[in-house]
Formats: sequence, structure tokens, C-alpha cells
Amino acid sequence: MLNSSEPDSFEEAIHTDNKDAWCKAMEDEIQSLKYNETWQLQDLPPGKQAILCKWVYRIKYNADGSVERYKARLVIKGFSQQKGIDYEQTFNPVVRNATIRTLLSVAANEKMHLMQFDVSTAFLYGKLNEDIYMKQPEGFLMIQIKCAS
Repeated sequence: MLNSSEPDSFEEAIHTDNKDAWCKAMEDEIQSLKYNETWQLQDLPPGKQAILCKWVYRIKYNADGSVERYKARLVIKGFSQQKGIDYEQTFNPVVRNATIRTLLSVAANEKMHLMQFDVSTAFLYGKLNEDIYMKQPEGFLMIQIKCAS
């Protein structure tokens, strides 16, 4: 039986009984970000500040309570940015409840079947006008070494 606790940090993740599963999840996340060309590794330009990031770990469960998969997401600590210096405006697209009710009503009237799905990299499709500099995540260069030991 696997220990199904979610680590709070990279160090915790690589020192749990489920180290291999967490390492695979982190590798998958890095590969997804590379595949989608979301970043370029480069030196920090003069006058720019790199934003910190962190790993967030979650265990996804099946309906019967068994572990479906281990998921690691790399998130940027955007709260450290300052308006007017690091960005000019924020935008977070959200759907209104009335829109959801309308969609469900149309689907019911037309006898359509609805289904749910998860787009694991949906946030990658947003376009930024600014250049964002982020520090490398903990374990970025050492994931394979630490995870292999």
C-alpha cells in the first residue's frame, strides 16, 4: 500500500516512500513545459528581477479511493510582482453562472450528452505581452540525480 500524503516541498517529495512517483510527476511537468515552448533558459538581463516559483503536489484518486496518479505543478509566486513595475494589468477569464445555466439548458433541450475533461496545460495557451523572468525551480538541474539516488 502506498503512503498517500502530499508533500509540501521538493525536499519532502524526494524523501517520501513515493519518491519515484513524485519524480516522474515533476519530470512530466518539466517535459510538458518544454514541449509547449513556454520558456527559454537564459541569463537574467541587467535590471530585471526573477520571480520565485514552487512545486505543488497533488494526488488524484479514482472513484474507489485508489490512487490514479501523482501530479506535480510548477507555479510562479506572482504575488511578489509590483503593479507598474512588473506588470500593467491583470486578467483572469471566468465564466458567469448564467452562461453555465444557459449551456446546460440548451444541452437538455437538444438531448445532448455533456462530459467533463481536464486539460492539463490549459493555462499555457494564454498570451503575455511582457517578458517574465522566473528562477529555476528547486531541483530543476538535479531532478534526475536526486530522484535516481
